[in-house]
Amino acid sequence: MRYAGDEARSQGPGRTAVLLVNLGTPEAPTAGAVRRYLAEFLWDPRVVEIPRPIWWLLLYGLVLPTRSRRAAAAYEKIWTPDGSPLLVHSLHQREALAAALPQRVAGVTVELAMRYGRPSIPDVLAKLRAERLQRLLVLPLYPQYCGVTTGSAFDAVSAELARWRTVPALRFVADYHDDPRYISALTQSVRDHWWQHGHAEHLLFSFHGIPARNVAAGDPYEQQCLVTARLVAQALALPQDRWAVSFQSRLGRAQWLQPYTAELLPAWAREGVREVDIISPGFAADCVETLEEIAIRYRTDFEGAGGAALRYIPALNERRDHIEFLVDFVAQQLQGWAETDTAETARAADEAQTPGPRDGRSTLKEFHR
Repeated sequence: MRYAGDEARSQGPGRTAVLLVNLGTPEAPTAGAVRRYLAEFLWDPRVVEIPRPIWWLLLYGLVLPTRSRRAAAAYEKIWTPDGSPLLVHSLHQREALAAALPQRVAGVTVELAMRYGRPSIPDVLAKLRAERLQRLLVLPLYPQYCGVTTGSAFDAVSAELARWRTVPALRFVADYHDDPRYISALTQSVRDHWWQHGHAEHLLFSFHGIPARNVAAGDPYEQQCLVTARLVAQALALPQDRWAVSFQSRLGRAQWLQPYTAELLPAWAREGVREVDIISPGFAADCVETLEEIAIRYRTDFEGAGGAALRYIPALNERRDHIEFLVDFVAQQLQGWAETDTAETARAADEAQTPGPRDGRSTLKEFHR
């Protein structure tokens, strides 16, 4: 087997990189592009735990032909001139983190990859390998750990690194569901929404659902979602009867985590609830599940059942307090490594200032950053 890295790479000190990972998105709001994206996404055994031969028949015979057109129509409703909202917001997060992090940590590269679609994890890691990657911090932008998302990101990074001759030191963030700075940013986003639009009768925390059997098998996702919601509700001083947790985006007929957002909202409307504020703390960036499923479809269903207003509170996206949290969090995760980079930079500077041979020339080492 020929391992990646046999060929010559650029010279210079090894680099430290932060790799942000999000789920992914089609390249266009068309049935063909969505089909290619869904084929990659839904074939992941972390996402659908059905024996491969059976699932292949279902996926290509039933799911993709019907779901691709429906999903493309949803993406078309929320597509922006710059592209998919998820990719646009994720790129802005990367840019903001890359701009702010050097004030805390020297010599760290920040890159973004998508678990499915582009920029892909293999492509971004190959770029970093060519730049002499030595230390890698992987931060999946999933606040709550789930095997379907966080676990799959780990699988993809590990599979790519398994092809390398020289493997970098690796740190992998599993979750940050109860980090006080993350909770503070969520809480402030709700307060900002209330200041602009007023309080609704209920605040609903809607998380992406997963099959109930995954939790029964040991996935901590549901418990972490409940902790996140409880901490935000406590910070907002909300009485127990003013907030609730639900789960959205159910796929298939199996039992998923309940209550289902799609069923709870119309039921509330029929019971006389007039206004609901809804937030999705499991999404670090707005996407089709928030902008189309919640802000359009669920609002239509709620108001059609008698509700007056369903108001979606945007994801944290590139809010200043969200970026500040990410900078603090990443700097904390890089402790120890940052000292190494600083020492390398200092040595290079000292060598550049050291007098050279008697002819007065200095000996400079090429230093790539």
